[in-house]
Amino acid sequence: MHLFLVNDDGIGSNGIMALAGAAAARGHQVTLCAPVAQQSAASQRITLAEPIYVAPYPSEYPHIRAYAVTGSPADCVRLGLQDLVEAPVDVLISGINNGYNYGMAVHYSGTVGAAREGALYGLHAIAASIHEKAPPELIQRFADYVMDVAGFFISIPLPAALLLNINAPNSPSGQWKKPVMAPLCTANFTDRYIRRESPRAGIYYWLDSGGRTHPPVPGSDQDMLRKGHITLTFMGNPSEQHVGFDGFDTACQTLGEWL
Repeated sequence: MHLFLVNDDGIGSNGIMALAGAAAARGHQVTLCAPVAQQSAASQRITLAEPIYVAPYPSEYPHIRAYAVTGSPADCVRLGLQDLVEAPVDVLISGINNGYNYGMAVHYSGTVGAAREGALYGLHAIAASIHEKAPPELIQRFADYVMDVAGFFISIPLPAALLLNINAPNSPSGQWKKPVMAPLCTANFTDRYIRRESPRAGIYYWLDSGGRTHPPVPGSDQDMLRKGHITLTFMGNPSEQHVGFDGFDTACQTLGEWL
């Protein structure tokens, strides 16, 4: 299987390297294209008015070709698929992100934006994220789980532009509750901007940290993560698809039965 790996945390992050190691251990071919620097909250932004520089990135695995890209996560996908891959790609995996991408956060996420870009190219695309305080050994276990999902996911016929979003909670015991299919939570963020004044440059603002939201909707991805489950969510609005759209319910049922 040929995997395309991308992220928004930067090419040297623990999450994408855990995926690379898990893929290499299974003998998969891998093309890895990731941003040189952190690109969180980049969504699906692409670079229009600046050049994008690409440099080979050293890899310890013989089946992996890696590239560091100065653009956004979506740039990495577009440029990688159009110019850098040497064989057809079977599955695109974006992540593993350092921090959840559930609920309304998916609309801002560079991790999810890269997966959505891959889905637009007709690929089976996965966005994978884990709790920001997860230890390295749990990240590696999650990488192995994502590889298991990818191996089955590729066998499911998908409607156009559909992607799979996976989140894993932190677990002090190293064990998760049963993975579940869960819809996106619609609880919105409650953060705010903090106003300050510089004696030289004038008024400026900082976005308050914390990522707080309204209480999660029962049964949603945010709710089930808090209860200790890995959550899997198909993303892609059927009402936005082309005439003849079908397969969304079938894909959900097939993956749900596999879980």
